[in-house]
Amino acid sequence: MKPVTPYPAFIGSDPKQSESSERWGNEIKRPFKVESSEYPFTDRWLPYRDGYIHYLDEGAGPLVLLLHGNPTWSYLYRNVIKELRNDCRLIALDYPGFGMSKAPSHYGFTPQEQSDAVQDFIRRLDLKDFVLVVQDWGGPIGVHYAVRHRENLRGIVVMNTWAWPTTLLPMKLFSLAMGGWPIGYWLQTQRNFFAKNIVPYGIHHAENITKSLRKAYTDPFPTPKSRIPTWVFPRQIRKARSWFKEIESRLPVLSNVPAQILWGTKDSDGFPLEEMKKWQRYLKLNESEALDDASHYVQEDRPDRVAAAIRRVLERTSRN
Repeated sequence: MKPVTPYPAFIGSDPKQSESSERWGNEIKRPFKVESSEYPFTDRWLPYRDGYIHYLDEGAGPLVLLLHGNPTWSYLYRNVIKELRNDCRLIALDYPGFGMSKAPSHYGFTPQEQSDAVQDFIRRLDLKDFVLVVQDWGGPIGVHYAVRHRENLRGIVVMNTWAWPTTLLPMKLFSLAMGGWPIGYWLQTQRNFFAKNIVPYGIHHAENITKSLRKAYTDPFPTPKSRIPTWVFPRQIRKARSWFKEIESRLPVLSNVPAQILWGTKDSDGFPLEEMKKWQRYLKLNESEALDDASHYVQEDRPDRVAAAIRRVLERTSRN
């Protein structure tokens, strides 16, 4: 694999062993603090155009790729990673403009661009034969890759997400309210509304909504400009319909992928059980679990069940 120019860092199939990569990454510092007890991981960095992607690479064994949504980042999977890192290799990245990643110049933060970034990330780290874990915008972003590279997919875990043009009125209204102009734009850029309000609303277990959790989700967006990505995503629910149509048209290629579907039933406005059933029709080799004590951010409400779902798909696809 050739070095990625114009950066001196060589990112090969095992970036943990790349001394030049480590030297490049050592020049980057965390843009905000996170409780080390909650997020006790080694930061890794991949140059992306004139920005960079922050990611975690924990454990060894069968590969699992964890994709987040809006306005979350790899922190969302912290408890899942802690539970599984003795059993498998887990990689969780932050999209450009989210978490600790820095977006390149002239980046629009659309799902198409984020999917391109993920595809580039997978290619440059030479990730193969992995279990894809997706939730919220991680669904269409990850599945956009999966339907084009079915041969690289070992299995999939799906949580409260979609990969088709929405027909749900609550989702359309949500897109208008949170991604509209000028009110939605003002709410996100001036009030950091998504990170401050929508995230806690999407967690069922109130005892899990700690001060450190709130801080971890608001700190990545300290300025109005930095919050624009959280406005773009809900806006794209309506604006990216042709992109969603194209993804849905290819979903049948995933019909034979071993799948675990986890669904937080307290997320009934945006992601009712009908959406889970739609996934069941496309992912024919699915095992499904509806979680009555989980809402949109299943990883925050029931990380134990997320870990169990990953373990299960690894068992179903064991190479032994």
